[in-house]
Amino acid sequence: MTDQLRLMAVHAHPDDESSKGAATMAKYVSEGVDVLVVTCTGGERGSILNPKLQGDTYIEEHIHEVRKKEMDEAREILGVKQEWLGFVDSGLPEGDPLPPLPEGCFALEDVDHAAGELVRKIRSFRPQVITTYDENGGYPHPDHIMTHKITMVAFEGAADTEKYPEAEYGPAYQPQKLYYNQGFNRPRTEALHQAMLDRGLESPYGDWLKRWEEFGMKQRTLTTHIPCAEFFEIRDKALIAHATQIDPDGGWFKVPMEIQKEVWPTEEYELAKSLVDTSLPEDDLFAGIRDNA
Repeated sequence: MTDQLRLMAVHAHPDDESSKGAATMAKYVSEGVDVLVVTCTGGERGSILNPKLQGDTYIEEHIHEVRKKEMDEAREILGVKQEWLGFVDSGLPEGDPLPPLPEGCFALEDVDHAAGELVRKIRSFRPQVITTYDENGGYPHPDHIMTHKITMVAFEGAADTEKYPEAEYGPAYQPQKLYYNQGFNRPRTEALHQAMLDRGLESPYGDWLKRWEEFGMKQRTLTTHIPCAEFFEIRDKALIAHATQIDPDGGWFKVPMEIQKEVWPTEEYELAKSLVDTSLPEDDLFAGIRDNA
């Protein structure tokens, strides 16, 4: 039955798929589910965050090709399919006041037009379930927020033949469930933080929790907890494949794997839309779908 199940994960940049829901995707791949990552931009304006690669002239001059190669490697590690939506990275504006976004970037695209490109992917792949970011983008990067906007439009638009004619966009199709990635949630962070302190270890999450307090970030509703601890190593390997973005000695990997698996063996989602009956909380993105696939 799983050969009829299809999951689409819509992300802003290469590396987002490996830091948000990667263990979930690897789990479903292992069960025979067809998983497609749609990457909205090429990550061309992403900063080189790995200190070991900063100042590398080749990388700086060929960042688009480098990040594409990293995505190819991560895709193979996770066992997923992956397609590009073809938009240009907007970069993360910094300063006060913030500078204007660069002309032609993803975040400045017409939402309905950009959603139409995603509609093509949805109608072709025909996923029952789609995952993406909430209205805040997970964090306020303009490309993450734009990814949310176009996914919300495309979820409905894939079945709307007046807005997106079949002759141009392919046969109409209606996905059944839409989730927001909520892996960086406060309960998980607090649990891992306390587990590290209880063991006399330095926690990487102290500053995170302080910032959440300072900015008054609201708690999201966690509706769905996917047990996927056995795929945490695959998740980390895929993330490290994005070498320009991830320092393998950095904070991402400070919590020992055995503590992660013991204290918080799941990845979390927020059910945003469902056209099928389901009971909350869930432990399966395909709850309410699987029996009818």
